[in-house]
Amino acid sequence: MRRRGVTVLLGAVITALLSLGVLAAPIPYVVLGPGPTVDTLGRQDDKEVIQVSGRETSTSAGQLRLTTVGVQPDVKLLTAIAGWLSSDEAVVPYELIYPPGETQQEVERRNAEDFAASQTSAETAALRELGYPVQVVVKNVVAGGASEGILKAGDIITSVDDKPVPTAGTLTRLVQAQPAGTALTIGYTRDGAPATATIVTRATDGGPPRIGVEVEQRQPHPFDLKIDLGNIGGPSAGLMFALGIIDKLTAEDLTGGRIIAGTGTINDEGEVGPIGGIPQKLVGAKRAGATYFLVPADNCAEAVRNAQPGLPMARVATLQDALAALATIRAGGEPPHC
Repeated sequence: MRRRGVTVLLGAVITALLSLGVLAAPIPYVVLGPGPTVDTLGRQDDKEVIQVSGRETSTSAGQLRLTTVGVQPDVKLLTAIAGWLSSDEAVVPYELIYPPGETQQEVERRNAEDFAASQTSAETAALRELGYPVQVVVKNVVAGGASEGILKAGDIITSVDDKPVPTAGTLTRLVQAQPAGTALTIGYTRDGAPATATIVTRATDGGPPRIGVEVEQRQPHPFDLKIDLGNIGGPSAGLMFALGIIDKLTAEDLTGGRIIAGTGTINDEGEVGPIGGIPQKLVGAKRAGATYFLVPADNCAEAVRNAQPGLPMARVATLQDALAALATIRAGGEPPHC
């Protein structure tokens, strides 16, 4: 009987050790949780997040907080189980965050590039809203291309078939909206004088129609603007950066003294795009004391499924929508909800 008891005890110990080994083994999953939030009107690492020189800026009583998702890539089974049981976290397959063939470092580098691009688009959209238009300038005329002998470096392209060209992206879309061989009326300014020219688009090697120029965007403004925020990746802070820039460069306090959180990509035209991690960002916003959350229109359904008690959500599809929502909130009204 004593030998049988020892055998049972030994078996139990071995089973427990095996169980602990399984629970401590890495698995191909990633845990997503609420990440830090940052006030775009405030300071981070003892530096202003949005820095303006050459012009006075205003201060706000409230906050405009961007939200993030924390990613835990090295996951053990025990951690994953805790994540599955948590209402604030999500456990997703590893390849959804780190695609096959890409290392963590490569993904993080791409996220950093997306983050830098989002800052540039936020600046462009905000400055356009403040009355500093983009100039789409011819940088180079392609030799043998459709514009050779017609356009010159330094020309500012203003329209295509009487449709305005507020950004370089708009120029591309207007040119490619018609098949190759289409005669387009291109409006431009040269040395301050407006002019028009007819240019027939061409396609090379089966590519899209082109007018044979390389362009760059310029946006003259009499001050320097810089966004300085490290250790965050991805494009989803664009909307909150754009709002922060506008708040600093206008006398009106967009926040009305409230803590407003939000998320969303933004392009040069001020269009707000969807992002991932809405459930975790809502939790992070609630923890930061936010009293309203700005949600990209295409994320509304997911946001409603993961709503946080006491955190109303405003639906925004453009930068103008977000500004209108903030004005309504300041006035004590209710903006369009998700």
